[in-house]
Amino acid sequence: MGYIMDLRQIVGTRPLIMTGACVIIIDKQDRILLQLRADNGLWGLPGGSLEPGESMEEVAKRELFEETGLIADEINLLDVFSGKDLYYQYPHGDEVYNVIVAYTCREYQGNINLDEKEVKDIKFFNIQDIPSEISPPDIPIINNFLKKIREVV
Repeated sequence: MGYIMDLRQIVGTRPLIMTGACVIIIDKQDRILLQLRADNGLWGLPGGSLEPGESMEEVAKRELFEETGLIADEINLLDVFSGKDLYYQYPHGDEVYNVIVAYTCREYQGNINLDEKEVKDIKFFNIQDIPSEISPPDIPIINNFLKKIREVV
């Protein structure tokens, strides 16, 4: 998160528009991968902010690997999320209005190897057993995914 940290040196905690990507990993049992975030103690999706020159697909895959150790073979666009529901104030005071490109991924490889600076735990959850303690910016994304899954069934 070098670019955002550089901006924070200039603007302090004031709201920034932060562009990023996340990945919903779906395993063979149709469970989704969530990580327990170290910064707010809530469950969320692997993802992070865009660095200059990166494509959204590149940031999604990079963040997935950095946070989980998994390598996405193929990702598919779920949706783009923005607006007031994506406002977030981090526990340390930084404020952001997120613009998040969310992807789904069923084809991946590697072994889970969490980044202990950012992640306390990683687990696959059955769709009906998703924890209620979800990081606020991930709530609309997960709800959108669940709605689309229910429409297919």
